[in-house]
Amino acid sequence: MLKQSYELVKKSVKAKKKLFALLVDPDKFDTKIIQKAVSAKVDFIFIGGSLITKDHFEACIHTIKKKCTIPVLIFPGNELQISNKADGFLLLSLISGRNPDLLIGKHILAASLLKKSKLEIIPTGYMLIESGKLTSALYMSNTLPIPYSKNDIATSTAMAGELMGLQMIYMDAGSGADKCISANMIKAVKSSIEIPLIIGGGINTVQKAIDICNAGADIIVVGNAIEKDNSLIEKIAKAVHSI
Repeated sequence: MLKQSYELVKKSVKAKKKLFALLVDPDKFDTKIIQKAVSAKVDFIFIGGSLITKDHFEACIHTIKKKCTIPVLIFPGNELQISNKADGFLLLSLISGRNPDLLIGKHILAASLLKKSKLEIIPTGYMLIESGKLTSALYMSNTLPIPYSKNDIATSTAMAGELMGLQMIYMDAGSGADKCISANMIKAVKSSIEIPLIIGGGINTVQKAIDICNAGADIIVVGNAIEKDNSLIEKIAKAVHSI
């Protein structure tokens, strides 16, 4: 189980290089975006979703791996989203909520399969942040998000995750969020932890991507906006990589 993806992230953080992850929903997968991702030199492809209604998960990963060498990391919505065809697995603990299933319960169900797999397992603290609307992640997780302006709660939660041994923190406003996580909250969290920080949700313009990177994100994740406008892949990648 090589730790290539996490090592890449750590080296990039050390070099103060920003990374761009394309989030792919298997239910909405379009092969054209992979060609654009390769051309734009996207750093990672995250695959998964809060609710997958079509049986395309394995086939989607297989197709992506055939078309590119970009590392594919599973961003699981539940314990069923596991595949050896991927390169790695973000083992998410929803540390912003109080749902025991998403803190340890689902992990127990998946543990034996993950242990036997060849996937690179990256323990990740997942934090849902209020975004102005009820997102799929909030509804499916049955948890309350961290309030938009409560930087102290966000920093304490992230620090707790780091102290528990989690290797990354992923703050998410949710797919199709009305607003991004605030720059002030990102700065506060980034200054409080030493592990890599991922930011996703509501990033639908190049300027928002730049602002979030400048606030302290090590990796930005964009999915919903790219489903609507594939040209954003190249524009955001160019902007992120030039910071």
